[in-house]
Parts: sequence; C-alpha cells; structure tokens
Amino acid sequence: MSKTKRPASTSTSIHDLISHRWSPRAFENRAVEPEKLRALFEAARWAASSYNAQPWYYIVGTKDDPTNYQRVLDSFVEFNQGWAKSAPVVGLSVAQLKFGHNNEPNSHAFHDVGQASATLQIQAEALGLSVHQMAGILPDKAREIFKIPEGFAVVAGFAIGYEGDPKTLPDGLREKEVAPRERKALDSFVFSGAWGHTSPIVAKK
Repeated sequence: MSKTKRPASTSTSIHDLISHRWSPRAFENRAVEPEKLRALFEAARWAASSYNAQPWYYIVGTKDDPTNYQRVLDSFVEFNQGWAKSAPVVGLSVAQLKFGHNNEPNSHAFHDVGQASATLQIQAEALGLSVHQMAGILPDKAREIFKIPEGFAVVAGFAIGYEGDPKTLPDGLREKEVAPRERKALDSFVFSGAWGHTSPIVAKK
C-alpha cells in the first residue's frame, strides 16, 4: 500500500486498497522486482471484457533496458516526461479496436483496457507499488516508434514504481502531490428514474 498515508475521505467504508490508491509523480530510485511486475500484468489478464475479447495490450520499458525505456518515455508529452523519468517502469496501454471472433468494431475496447489497467493498479497497491496513469501521450509517435499496426489504438501511458518523496519534485508538482484529495459527491453522478435524478441508493439523508 502507498506509504503516504492520505486515504480517501469516503462517504461509506470501502476496501483499503481502493481508499489508499492514488497516483504519485514522485518515485524512489529503486527497481521493481520482476516477480511483482509479472503479477501486475497477470492481474490485468484476468479483468472482465466484452465477449471475453481481452482487447488490452501493453508496451513496457524498464530502466535496466535504457533504449526501450527511452522509447516509451519519448511517447509521452514533454510535461509527463519530466516527472515520469524518475519511475523505474514506464509503459503504454493499447486497445484492439475489433473483435477477434468476427472482426466487428468493439465499441467497448477502451472501456475494457481501462478495466484491465485498473485491475493492474489495485494489484500494484497490494504489492506496495504505485501507478500513475496519464492521458498526456503522443499516440502517433508511439505508433511509429513501436510499429503498432492498424486496428490498434494507443490508449494511455503509465509509470510504475515505489512511491518517492514529494520533495524531489519541482515546486508546482510538489504542491499537487500533497494537495487534498477530492472527488465528486455520489449524488452528483448516480441516477435513477431520469437523468440528473439522484438515486435513493446514494441520496443524502
């Protein structure tokens, strides 16, 4: 579990692996054990998916393979490269856009890749690791670098490692690292009956 003790302030009890999960930008200068990395992707393997199509793919770089690591890092926007370069593991998630069994478009591909990555992230939390997923990537550059074929789309980037000291970050990012954690209230997004009508399941008493 993350070493920074800032669990989410929840409206009802949830599992510690979820309430303690967050996305740091500071990482220790420490390699992730191969068996732990394998466990993360094994967890992703068992995520749910439409028609069990499993449309997720991952491109991963570790610092013990500097050339490949840099190729992944080069697929991030400059801002994200700035902090992600401290992480021992970086990667990209990729979605297969058509079902394998009938070659029809899979409109849930991105959803299912997200499920796999979320499952990976909870497994990371259980192993004392942290994951920061990011939208700030360069999909076209990644496609060129890694020769990703047509029919597949780069979804997101991620950094994996042991959570580090926020003091290692520049001022702007350091403030974000220790800022209060906030989320929308349940009654603002759980509906029933009609759009915008709060479900009684989550309505404030």
